Amino acid sequence: MFVYILLTIIMFLILLHIYFRYSREGKLMAKIPGRKGLTFFGNAFEFLKSPEETFQLLRKTNKIYGDFNKLQAFDMRAINIYNPDDVEKLLSSNRFTKKYLPYTFLAPWLSQGLVLSNGEKWRKRRKLLTTAFHFNILKQFVQTFVHESEFFFDELDKEEIGKEKTDLHPLLSWTLQKVMFATAFGITKHEDLKSVTKIYFDSVLSFCNTATYRATRPLLYPDIIFNLTKTGKQQRKDIEHLHKLTHSIIHERKEFIRNNNVVENDDYEIIGQKTRSAMLDLLLEKEKEGEIYYDGIREEVDTFTFGGHDTCAVAHNFLIMRIANDPRVQDLIYEEQQRIFGDSCRPLTIEDLNEMKYLECCIKESLRLHPSVPVIARYITEDVILSGHTVPANSIILIHIYDLHRRPEIYPEPEKFIPERFLPENSINRHPYAYIPFSAGPRNCIGQKMAMLEMKTYMSGLMRRFRLQPVTRPEDLVYKLDVMLRTTKPIYVKLLSRK
Repeated sequence: MFVYILLTIIMFLILLHIYFRYSREGKLMAKIPGRKGLTFFGNAFEFLKSPEETFQLLRKTNKIYGDFNKLQAFDMRAINIYNPDDVEKLLSSNRFTKKYLPYTFLAPWLSQGLVLSNGEKWRKRRKLLTTAFHFNILKQFVQTFVHESEFFFDELDKEEIGKEKTDLHPLLSWTLQKVMFATAFGITKHEDLKSVTKIYFDSVLSFCNTATYRATRPLLYPDIIFNLTKTGKQQRKDIEHLHKLTHSIIHERKEFIRNNNVVENDDYEIIGQKTRSAMLDLLLEKEKEGEIYYDGIREEVDTFTFGGHDTCAVAHNFLIMRIANDPRVQDLIYEEQQRIFGDSCRPLTIEDLNEMKYLECCIKESLRLHPSVPVIARYITEDVILSGHTVPANSIILIHIYDLHRRPEIYPEPEKFIPERFLPENSINRHPYAYIPFSAGPRNCIGQKMAMLEMKTYMSGLMRRFRLQPVTRPEDLVYKLDVMLRTTKPIYVKLLSRK
């Protein structure tokens, strides 16, 4: 009986393989280079490795099979692309904005927020939330950036000066989280939230680990299987902690509005400055009008709590490490700050940020080498020609930003940190889609201008108050596959006071 069942299963799998291989889609995929894989299972078992081994395997795939190659598992098809022409064709079009795998593995936490939603829901949310990130509003946030960064620097002065090594990431995460609380959510009293944020940060890392683990194991894609695993149970615990902070944020803002009689379009105060309604206020107002429900507010607060601090904390961490390892660059940044501020202790302004041309080049070069999100994806619902091949509809396109940013014909000596690459005269002929740390096209990052202003503010203050010395070297970095670009070990620097 057992032999009969086994033979039946084998025959069924063979028939499925023949169907997938010789269907129209299968014939088109057969023309695309890539790893061979097993009958029916394809490449499903090739990524059952450690996160760092998987990260390196994807880099080797690019080198072996070129900048257009395939991965397959069961009836799923994925195309890896690294060519700016292909990237432009995909990202610049409104026809290819849909997201599916691997973003669905973030849905238990972020639900259908701005990053994950599709179609009309995404368009409406994007239109609504864009108003909260208008540049005139962002200018008003600079004072908040300065205020929170000063607390951050004071903490470094008290605790970290002269230590042999400092891991800045935990402190950066907390201070950037406070910035997001104040600017997007209108919350400036953080003590009520502080008790849950430590658990929140740990849960973010744990959730990203479980989501990545699932993404590399197609057998865990069905919820009914994943939820029975130890990893699935851990993820549910993480989600409870993550949503606890979100509920606290929404509840606190609702209480503030109720107790202070805040109405639509009211000014409110951030660090002593009047500004327009926070993003969360816009969502709460739409809830009153019946255009959004509580779960919709929660999924956007989840999305911006995560995306608004973790991506920036990762970016800061790599940038600080790079500057610490390059005395020439560090001196040029400091000279620029001296030209702008001299020995003055006056508050930083938006006009000052606009003058920081070299610091901006450094930020861009660090984001080239260390894009916070190393890979993004699109799900195509119609055939598209990329690199001369027809990619069939219902395929996943994986855009490897990490590798795109290291193409030697675009960036000579691609592993070197050379901020001058981004001077205007050196950027003028560069392909517009050869540099996309914030994605590009209709679904680009809504907060990229805010992120740049925030990074300039923090780095300006850091450079004026501290001298950075290297501890972790660029060659020491061992990356691992994750939702964000993360390393297997913390990144350390040494801080010296400039006083």
